[in-house]
Amino acid sequence: MKLGILSDTHGYFDEKLRTFFANVDEIWHAGDVGSASVADAMTDFKPVRAVFGNIDGDEVRRMYPRFQRFFCEGVDVLMTHIGGYPGRYDASIAETLYRNPPQLFVCGHSHILKVMYDKKLNFLHINPGAAGIYGLHKVRTAVRLEIADGQMKNLEIGEWER
Repeated sequence: MKLGILSDTHGYFDEKLRTFFANVDEIWHAGDVGSASVADAMTDFKPVRAVFGNIDGDEVRRMYPRFQRFFCEGVDVLMTHIGGYPGRYDASIAETLYRNPPQLFVCGHSHILKVMYDKKLNFLHINPGAAGIYGLHKVRTAVRLEIADGQMKNLEIGEWER
């Protein structure tokens, strides 16, 4: 399964993201989609799994849950918008992570791209940064990742000037 992972589009999904995600099987959006029209544009382009973020209004919140937990090619995945980082997880998700850690934890919110391995809880943490044009970030980012037979591999980062 080839995945496109992004967050914090804030109502913006452009041709650069479409090109970067051209060969993915599915898009995972870690919140702050920004509008139902952007959610629909992504869904028209590729299958989407998403969670709502703190800036998302009622329409997007009706489309997506706050948390998603699922298996992809044998990998246990947990996705939310506000998650924090290894050693500094947000209170809304920390208990779940410590009690029942996934193999892959995806979150957004910070607008800062970080891919880290949590050695204590034994999982990969991905924050794809911000793919939109609103916020303090100077570079737009997204991630591609392959998952097969319970293994995550071939992680790639896309970067574009805002």
